[in-house]
Amino acid sequence: MKDRTPMNNAVPPRSRLGTHEVENQPASPVSRDLWTGDVALRDAVSAALVAGAEGTDPDPGGRIAALACAGAEYGAEDTRADAAEARRDPPRLLLFDRSGRRLDEVGFSSAYHRLMQLGVGQGYAAMPWDGAPGGHVAHAALVYMQSQEEPGVACPLTMTYAAVPALDADPDLSAIWRPGLTSRDYDPSRRPAADKAGLTMGMAMTEKQGGSDVRANTTRADRDGDHYRLTGHKWFCSAPMSDGFLTLAQAPDGLTCFLVPRWLEGERNTIRLQRLKDKLGNVANASSEIEYDRALAYRLGDEGAGVRTIIEMVHHTRLDTAMAPAGLMRAAVAEAHAWTSRRTAFQRHLIDQPLMRSVLADLALDAEGALAAGIYVARSFDAGDADSRAFARIGVALAKYLSNKRCIAVTAEAMEVLGGMGYVEDTPMPMLYREAPLNGIWEGSGNVICLDILRTLARDRMAGEALQARLQSARGTLPEYDTALQAHLSRWPGLPEEAEARWFAESLAGLLTGMALIETAPEAVAAGYARTRLKGDRGSLPGAVTGTDTEAILSRIAPA
Repeated sequence: MKDRTPMNNAVPPRSRLGTHEVENQPASPVSRDLWTGDVALRDAVSAALVAGAEGTDPDPGGRIAALACAGAEYGAEDTRADAAEARRDPPRLLLFDRSGRRLDEVGFSSAYHRLMQLGVGQGYAAMPWDGAPGGHVAHAALVYMQSQEEPGVACPLTMTYAAVPALDADPDLSAIWRPGLTSRDYDPSRRPAADKAGLTMGMAMTEKQGGSDVRANTTRADRDGDHYRLTGHKWFCSAPMSDGFLTLAQAPDGLTCFLVPRWLEGERNTIRLQRLKDKLGNVANASSEIEYDRALAYRLGDEGAGVRTIIEMVHHTRLDTAMAPAGLMRAAVAEAHAWTSRRTAFQRHLIDQPLMRSVLADLALDAEGALAAGIYVARSFDAGDADSRAFARIGVALAKYLSNKRCIAVTAEAMEVLGGMGYVEDTPMPMLYREAPLNGIWEGSGNVICLDILRTLARDRMAGEALQARLQSARGTLPEYDTALQAHLSRWPGLPEEAEARWFAESLAGLLTGMALIETAPEAVAAGYARTRLKGDRGSLPGAVTGTDTEAILSRIAPA
């Protein structure tokens, strides 16, 4: 373990220097409680748990206590130090040992492993599947908090969570892998799945020639007894040190989903790491190119049903790609709020200047809207009825699309609030800004998501009806919302032409967010969002608004 200098020193650093005194420089926050200090998160989760409760106890699964514990740990000084260390000491590709034997491994810092243990131990992948109510809501809240500190670690945790329902396609494989995937023990050892206390799962679908068009994949699957052998190249493999990978390959009867174990009994599966991707952000996480060299694989689902099988994993990872930008926006806005509350200019604290308050409140509306929409959609993942499942299919795509498009602008503007310091790596703003585009790309970029929305509404009548019922349920509360809903229905009485898919998706996603805020947030927040996002009573840039209740909105960023 590397030595770390605690940020919370008993003896503070010197402020009186030889040439000047350090003043008007807000100190770095040492630790913060990501649950207790976030009233919007607590409100959204509590509303979701109450809505899902069948008896008098709104939280029979004990989710609130678990999230309170997680929030304190995620925001602790040691966790923040581990997150910074995991980024400073990024993954290393280890192809060979000193004798020239192939390893095909990735080495990580000890801080990365501690963060993985924290996430696994808090139930990031386990809670949704433990049988108690509110598991997906609690999971969504964990994604939101994890993303504020170290988003890279969220990638393997998210895929581990999302692999569980995909394994239902093969009960025998599920019996072997599910206990480890839902364990709260992090076990990075190199052993077969049956011998480990905990497991992680990755995914390898994308190939050079196809990208999102996975039906163009050329990786070949040849039957070999009761299993298969895969041969081919994958352009992106997320989390290559996972214990197994869900992947797509061409079997005799068409594109098929397979589970490829990393470690076999007494040997390594023939998964060759080619290189690690040199990415804009997400640097603590390893993303790689791999080759399957007749790698042993087990079929998951029927031959030719690959997309239908793996879509269960994609559906659940999309929930996380909707929640992660909410966490990134929350972290950026909270940092900007803390800075302006302690920084003075022209004899006033920045936070007391009306224009700054308008900018911060406007950014906070996007952050809280993304949170409310994500938690609302997560609630439908917990409900077992057909209507909720139908809504989840369309709702998660809408939340993912809009929240990620908002995230880039929000993090950039929050960075600017800090001035030159916002561009310096001593603050978290550069990291948050580099992370901002990622979830909009992962699991379907903007155009792919918008086309998926059109396809879902065209093919799944129940999904469209479930969405409309929820949007209609919010009528009569805010006139701006009612006007926007009617305008949407008048503009698109049916589905739009493909070229209008983004406009259509943005409008629907905004209405979904407004509806979620009406249900869970104070009137000042819901009304501010409806007037500035749905009615369009604003300019085109962040902060170009007037008339919002800045006091009420800002009080939810850092309550007394």
